[in-house]
Amino acid sequence: MTRPSAVPPPVTAVLDASSRWLPARLGEVEELLREQGVDYGELLGAEVTRTLAAGGKRLRPLLVLLCAGPDAGEGAVRAAAAIELVHMATLVHDDVLDDAPLRRGLPTIAATAGRSRATAVGDLLFARAFALLGEHADARAIALLAAASVSLADGELAQRSDAFDAGISEQRYLDRCRLKTATLFECACLIGRDLPALGDFGAQIGLAFQLLDDVLDVSGPAERTGKARGTDLLDGTVTLPLIVAVAADPSIGETDLHALDAPAAERLCDRIAATGALDRVRARALELVASAKAQLDGDAFDAEQRQLLGLVADGVVQRYS
Repeated sequence: MTRPSAVPPPVTAVLDASSRWLPARLGEVEELLREQGVDYGELLGAEVTRTLAAGGKRLRPLLVLLCAGPDAGEGAVRAAAAIELVHMATLVHDDVLDDAPLRRGLPTIAATAGRSRATAVGDLLFARAFALLGEHADARAIALLAAASVSLADGELAQRSDAFDAGISEQRYLDRCRLKTATLFECACLIGRDLPALGDFGAQIGLAFQLLDDVLDVSGPAERTGKARGTDLLDGTVTLPLIVAVAADPSIGETDLHALDAPAAERLCDRIAATGALDRVRARALELVASAKAQLDGDAFDAEQRQLLGLVADGVVQRYS
């Protein structure tokens, strides 16, 4: 069995609690991901390999496998790898758009090899995702992943449109997060198994994941997040902690986000935290996780599946606690 290069504790907890099929199947996904940089040239292939070798939480492929169950076979492995490839492609493209220097504490492709090569790497990752599904002739999975990819693009465009606008509504923020983050979690679950309750489960833990990620951007520290504290603020990305903080202290909304530098972003993070906004956003995320776990009640799930999906939901919280 081969695990991702840096399996985080929440995922390790799921693998350790499962029967042997899940670690073995996730190992197959990892092997398939490693093959995706082969035969694409010395430069492009090496960047794809480096990107995928950086690891990550692998939550989305884990959801595909858990929802599909132990008898799903090769199709579930390919779908799980495809979901991760799309996710990684969006991260690479995000780094291009943001001129991000770091990702998970390591230099981004955009920083080390330039925007053009990074864009090409992201494009190749997208292409390989759909090639994997096409090779298995999985029309349903292709349709689901294509729809999710459109939502991801719509979410990115909405985020760019909202940049530096501290006056956006909470609902606008939540709609954007559903498009940009929750939709791929939902897609992972539905590709695994065509069951609305699983789609709802995935969407809710995906939204909780994004809320907690936005909390972590404000709370830091950099050695935990792999990026500077307040990176979202510096990029002009208005998140729920800022929206909630402005409601509590309107003077925060008068901040010129365009004028922020790194020290000023740190100070603004401190002001946001002082309003209690981080605790309120965390509480919202916990409510979402509890609601997601409630979707697992009923006869559609066996005891192991309910336990392991519940651990995934809890792991979203543990990752940011």
